[in-house]
Amino acid sequence: MKDKVTGVSFADDPASLRTFAQPSCAAMIWRRRTPPEMQRWLDRLDPEALPSGRVILPPSAIQTTVGQLCDISGLADGPEKAWLQDDISSLADIFCELMNAKFLRLRLDVVTTNACRKFHTDAVTARLVCTYRGTGTQYGTSTDGSDPKRVFTVQTGAPILLRGTLWPERPSSGVVHRSPPIEGTNETRLVLVLDPVQNPETEA
Repeated sequence: MKDKVTGVSFADDPASLRTFAQPSCAAMIWRRRTPPEMQRWLDRLDPEALPSGRVILPPSAIQTTVGQLCDISGLADGPEKAWLQDDISSLADIFCELMNAKFLRLRLDVVTTNACRKFHTDAVTARLVCTYRGTGTQYGTSTDGSDPKRVFTVQTGAPILLRGTLWPERPSSGVVHRSPPIEGTNETRLVLVLDPVQNPETEA
């Protein structure tokens, strides 16, 4: 299904994400919800225990690497930690296959400020963003370079796939996005960002 206002398409299962490759698809949101018990666990975690890091690696190494980032942050072992590792690894596999990429740049950000608060398009081919904790990514359509008149917020736990400025097809869709402004609210976000990488030696 496609939102005629924004040009953003929606998927209810991983197989439907293939629509992202079609020329008419500016961005894609997988409408899914984090299991309630996992969301409660994420929301109650001490922000100091939230994993963070940035690394380029093949998808086969992501689950182990996320586990290492969790260990560094002091996150205790348990079914919740295992679920987070499995979920991030699964998203990486899906995105890597969709983009035909051999490597991914994985970024886990713990956000408490107005990071990337301006609406923009990333200088990448495509990007997957999934907010595991806190307010999701905001997006809209800009026709003249100004901020969108209507701003939408992606549901927490729902991945959004976005085309970047390096996407080969033109013209631009006009879909832009930003991190929600949260400074001063005491909110802490946990955000996963995945970018396809063809040659890790040139993009490290």
